[in-house]
Amino acid sequence: DPDTFREIGKRLYSADPLEFSVTEPYRERLREAEQRTGMHEAALSGKARLDGRPLVLISLEFDFLGGTMGSVVGEKVARAFQVATRRKLPVVSILASGGARIQEGMLALMQMAKTATAVAAHKAAGLPYLSVLTNPSFGGTFASFGSLGDILIGEPGAQIGFVGARVVEGTIAERIPKEERSAETVLKHGMIDMITPRPALRNQLAVLISQLTANQHGTWPAVHLAPTPKPTRTASQIMELARSSERPRAKDYIPRIFSAFTELHGDRCYGDDSAIIGGIADLLGRPVMLIAQTGQVMPMPEGYRKAHRLLRLAEKFDFPVVTLVDTPGAFPGLEAEHRGIALTIGENLGLLASLKVPIVNVVIGEGGSGGALALGLADVILMQENAVYSVIAPEGAAAILLRDATQTDKLVSGLKLCAHDLLEQGVIDAIVPEPPGGAQRDYDAAARLVMERLVHHLGQLSTVKPKRLVRNRANRFGSIGSFERGIVKIARSMVDHLRGDSQQPSPAK
Repeated sequence: DPDTFREIGKRLYSADPLEFSVTEPYRERLREAEQRTGMHEAALSGKARLDGRPLVLISLEFDFLGGTMGSVVGEKVARAFQVATRRKLPVVSILASGGARIQEGMLALMQMAKTATAVAAHKAAGLPYLSVLTNPSFGGTFASFGSLGDILIGEPGAQIGFVGARVVEGTIAERIPKEERSAETVLKHGMIDMITPRPALRNQLAVLISQLTANQHGTWPAVHLAPTPKPTRTASQIMELARSSERPRAKDYIPRIFSAFTELHGDRCYGDDSAIIGGIADLLGRPVMLIAQTGQVMPMPEGYRKAHRLLRLAEKFDFPVVTLVDTPGAFPGLEAEHRGIALTIGENLGLLASLKVPIVNVVIGEGGSGGALALGLADVILMQENAVYSVIAPEGAAAILLRDATQTDKLVSGLKLCAHDLLEQGVIDAIVPEPPGGAQRDYDAAARLVMERLVHHLGQLSTVKPKRLVRNRANRFGSIGSFERGIVKIARSMVDHLRGDSQQPSPAK
C-alpha cells in the first residue's frame, strides 16, 4: 500500500572483509553499484501493508552486484524475519539474484545458514511466508531463504535454479537450454506452486495472505441434512454408476461447493501430478485445505507427496482438511515403484493419523485400495450413495483369485464395496444421498448435498481439541476389524464339527 513502507536495517553498509581486489577492488564495485542504483545494498527490507494487512517485505535488486548475498544482505534478510516473528507478521520476499557474493568468500556462504535459521524460527511460530521468484533466481539466495516459502510463486519466463549457466559450463562442461530452467519448466517439475504475471501479483499476494491469516474461530452454520437413502441398486449397478464417464468429478464439485479455490502445485521433489489436485478453498467464508483425486486416473508418487506437503501446511495454519477420494488406485507400474509409491502412501497415512486439525473425507466415485485410503484416513468418512470403496478393484481381485481379470461379476457383490455395506461394517460414518437417478443427473444438487454434509461434520469437529482429535482418530481406526478370540474360536470349531457330523448320511442298515 502507498506510504506504508518502513525500512529495516537502513544503516547497514558492506565492509571488505577479504580486501578483495581480483579483477577490480570490491570497495570500488560497491561504490559504483550504490551510485548506479541509489541503494546502499542489494537488499531492501521493511514493514509495510498490503490491502491494509501488515507484513514484512524483502526485495533483492539484481542491478546491485547481481542481487548477490553478502554479509549485509544476509543480515537484512535475517533481521526482517526476526522482526516478523516478534510481531507475528507474514513475510513476502521478492528475489532477483545470482546467488552468494564471491567477494566476501565463506562469510557470504554462511549467510545461507543465517537466513535459513531466521526463516525456521518464523515457520515455527506458525507464520506465513510467500516467496516470489523473478528473473533470475539462482544460487545461494534461492537455495536458502528463497526456496523456504510456504508458497513459491514464479514470474512467467523467470530463470530459476541452483547454479547459473556459466558455472555449469565451467564445472561440468554442460550446456543447459534456457527453457529448461524457466518458471514454466520448474512448475512442471513440482518445484513451485504457481506462475503469476507481475500485473496480477499484488492481488495474488493479497488473496494468499488473507487466506493464510484468516480467523479460524467461530461457529459453523447449522444445516438441514437429507435422510440416509435406502439401497435400491445392485452392487454391479452401483459400480457402473461410480465409474460412469458422466458422473461428476472433483473438478465439477469444487466450483459448486467452494466460493474460491487457490490451487497449489508440486511435491518440491520431482513433479506435479494432475491426478491429485489441492489448495486453499473457501467454504462458507472459511479457509479449508482441499485435496482431491480427479477421478478415473491412477496417481503417481508425486501426487501423494504433494498431498503430504499440503497436509503439513493445513496443520501449520490450523485449516481443517477436506479430501475427495475418486481413483481406481495408485499407479502400479515400475516407474511408480522406483519413485517410492508404497513409501508415499505409508507416509501419508502416518501423517493423517497424527494431524492436529479436523479431517473430513468424502468418497465421490471409486475408492480403489491403498491409493484411495492414502487420502481417506479421517475423523469422518462419508460416501456418496452410488460410490464404491474396495480393498482392491474387482478386476484385480479376479486376477488374483480366479486368474481371470474379466470374471468380476461375483466379486463385485462379494467384496461388499457399496456404501450401505460399509456403513454396516463401521468403515464409513454416513451416506451422502444423491439426486434421483444418480449424481450425474444433477451436478448442482449433488454438490449441495455434499456441501451440507461437509459443513455439518466440520461444525461438529470444530469444537474438539487437537489432542482429542488425534486420540479419537486412533481409537476409531484401532477398533476396526473382525476377529475371534481364542475361546470363541474353539467354540465355533466345535459347533462346525458337530454340524458337519449331523449332515453326514446315516449308514445303511
